[in-house]
Amino acid sequence: MASGTLYTYPGNFRAYKALIAAEYSGSKVTVDSSFVFGETNKSDDFLAKFPLGKVPAFESSSGDCIFESNAIAHYVGNSKLLGSSQKDQAQIQQWINFADNEILPASCTWVFPCLGITQYNKQETEKAKEQMKLALGVLNHYLQTRTFLVGERISQADIAVACNLLLAYQYVLDQNFRQAYTNVNRWFVTLINQPQFKKVIGDFKLCEKMAEFDAKKYAELHGGSGGKKEKEKKDKGSAQQQKQEPKQEKKKKEKPKEEEEEEDDDGIPREKESKDPFAQLPKGTFDMDAFKREYSNKDTLTEALPYLWEKFDKENYSIWFCEYKYPQELKLVFMTCNLVSGMFQRVDKMRKCAFGSMCIFGEDNNNTISGVWIWRGKDLAFLLSTDWQVDYESYTWTKLDPDTEETKTVVKEYLAWEGNFGGKKFNQGKIFK
Repeated sequence: MASGTLYTYPGNFRAYKALIAAEYSGSKVTVDSSFVFGETNKSDDFLAKFPLGKVPAFESSSGDCIFESNAIAHYVGNSKLLGSSQKDQAQIQQWINFADNEILPASCTWVFPCLGITQYNKQETEKAKEQMKLALGVLNHYLQTRTFLVGERISQADIAVACNLLLAYQYVLDQNFRQAYTNVNRWFVTLINQPQFKKVIGDFKLCEKMAEFDAKKYAELHGGSGGKKEKEKKDKGSAQQQKQEPKQEKKKKEKPKEEEEEEDDDGIPREKESKDPFAQLPKGTFDMDAFKREYSNKDTLTEALPYLWEKFDKENYSIWFCEYKYPQELKLVFMTCNLVSGMFQRVDKMRKCAFGSMCIFGEDNNNTISGVWIWRGKDLAFLLSTDWQVDYESYTWTKLDPDTEETKTVVKEYLAWEGNFGGKKFNQGKIFK
């Protein structure tokens, strides 16, 4: 039975995973009431224990420091939650990954704009809705003959999936939307009414009216107080321009009606072309597309690699090595492959200025992931956009020196998918390009 302190802010659904697990296992987990997000997690003392400064974070009474919600839940849980057989453990891990890879990105993309956390993007929101329908459809079919996800009792699989669905069920899955998923609804309502769940999340109310993007709320949360002044300033400038250029303004008056129709869709802001997060960085001299063509169409060892080292711009590009932090949680190889593919899908917009080769080593129930990435910029590219930050924290990232032979050997092995790999047994690779 574990005990310790959990650092988090109120209402953090990720922290709920650990708190609910503790209720089932009897672990004594105390939430630090003095925690202030943006202050406590930026202090030197906190960063010494949790270098990423992210929450939830857990410090056990014995001094163990654990971050990532699923890892903390695993730590404070018990064998009943984690599965008593290898098959059950694999299935539990399968659904935990499903929750993080299939449900969570769609839920955040859809719900966060409604809460004013992120800007609204019509195309991405529609994609998120379709992804949510797909995920709920899979769950609904699976739960047709089952009470819980794995076995005959609640496991960490149920806790993880339910917690990742909390925001969706609270804000956007109204009765009309969720009526097609009766089995999921029955399972979800069963869980949230368990004493262990209710003690953590309280009385939960299902969504009655689907939330929509609130531009005013977004402006308030993102420094919108100056928006009015900016608008007044802009309007004043337009008025002056009217006096100075009356003929030009006449032409403008012929457009507004069409423009308004394009910019406003039933009161919801029209999707704006998303900015390229890499645009703020120097372009440099390295042609990423040309390198990808070399890699795709020519021999890796004799042509693509020599091209890379001849053209690589180390002043404006960087090379990184990553390794998955939780190999003990990886079970079947195909599930590990799906984990990598899910990451690629979520960072798809990085392709323009990034290249990666991820390799899976080992075999079923004994495998791990590591890889080599190249991208524009000298720092972690995932930090350039909140959309890219779902997976990267599950890996350790090490910046490589392009001038060393050691780096060239590592890059050679990971791009060619052959070599010593530090003694690891290569299973298969996946390319992000």
